[in-house]
Amino acid sequence: MSIQVKDLPFDAEEISKFAEKRNEPKWFSDIRLKGLAHAEELPLPAPEKTRIADWNFTHFNYQIRSSAGSQLSELPQPVQKVMPRDAGNVLIHVNGVPVYSHVAEHLKEQGVIYTDLATAIREYGELVANYYFKTTPIDRHRLTALNAAVVNGGTFLYVPKNVTISEPFQTVYYQDAPSSGLVAHTLVVAEENSSVTFVESYLSDQAVGEGAANIVDEVVAKANAQVRFGAVDEFTEQMVTYVSRQAEIARDGRIQWALGQMNDGNTLSENATNLEGDGAAADIKAVSVGSGSQKQNFDNYVRHVGKATQSQLLVRAAQMDASNSIFNARTKIERGASGADGEQTQRVLMLSDQARGDANPILLIDEYDVIAGHAASVGRVDPDQLYYLMSRGIKQAVAEKLIVEGFLAPIVDLLPIDTVRDQLTTLIERKVG
Repeated sequence: MSIQVKDLPFDAEEISKFAEKRNEPKWFSDIRLKGLAHAEELPLPAPEKTRIADWNFTHFNYQIRSSAGSQLSELPQPVQKVMPRDAGNVLIHVNGVPVYSHVAEHLKEQGVIYTDLATAIREYGELVANYYFKTTPIDRHRLTALNAAVVNGGTFLYVPKNVTISEPFQTVYYQDAPSSGLVAHTLVVAEENSSVTFVESYLSDQAVGEGAANIVDEVVAKANAQVRFGAVDEFTEQMVTYVSRQAEIARDGRIQWALGQMNDGNTLSENATNLEGDGAAADIKAVSVGSGSQKQNFDNYVRHVGKATQSQLLVRAAQMDASNSIFNARTKIERGASGADGEQTQRVLMLSDQARGDANPILLIDEYDVIAGHAASVGRVDPDQLYYLMSRGIKQAVAEKLIVEGFLAPIVDLLPIDTVRDQLTTLIERKVG
């Protein structure tokens, strides 16, 4: 069932002027207008068991100027808290505008490109055009089309062939303008035999009010390339979030997703990995804590195409208050993907009578010589565990907090990116404390 929504609050003339003001090349402004045309015709996605027709995906101010300074000491305090101690390879956006960046000189000398999207399309346009909206089609649905039409921020990370990078790259997005919208698009490209770690953090201030975020991430890992992609989403409760993270993995390539889904507002999330080449592999770990009355829908999809491909999906989530979240896990093994191995596990813990969490495991298998399995469970706090802790003099609220942290710890501790793990630990303590 398709979902129709009211007319868009912007037109082709406004989009063209926005592109001209940003000094964008014609090929990019043409994509904007193509996205707008699709957005005017396409329906919203129809996620299972989640009504999104009344969510505000379109009415926000996407033309914002940042008031943040360009020095680290001048950045908003929430941004400084998630920055690495040594600043490292960092790109900071405030209200979609890049305000600070730093890349190690030795990486530049090796041909590594790490910059904001607006700079990338002007200085490396031909390279960006090769990958922009290639893993995620513009016309998938209205929300991907909107991302193309009104994108106002983003990151481009390119790692040349045979370049192995040990230090991580971190992009931070922060919103504090009233009724603002962040429309971000990230491209991570790892050429053959390369290796890279990328982390993105999304933050917002209560001052935004009823804002919105539309995020599209595209990852391309060429033959024998290794990509570790970490993300922590931490938008405030009045912000509506759509996030799409897609990856295409070539022969013997590998991606590790480490996702902290910690928004306080309504969220629609699509994570998909295409294992195109023989021997390609994906390792997905995700943690979520629902709170308040928020509604969330998470869809994790892995598609096995090449032979001897491997995927492992681990999700743990806790539902508090009157929150409602849907967790879909889909593993598709195509005909010809012999030797594939796809495993998925989802565990959801509900902490109140009003909270609800659904875990839906799905296996779609069109090949015989494969291994595939799934496990899913939804339950409440074990009363015996709670009684044991309370019998030792621990108050009920503290006991529940300890149980939740212990429940999520097996995934948090396995996250391969230190900054993601540390940020998530702090967020979990805040949300369940």
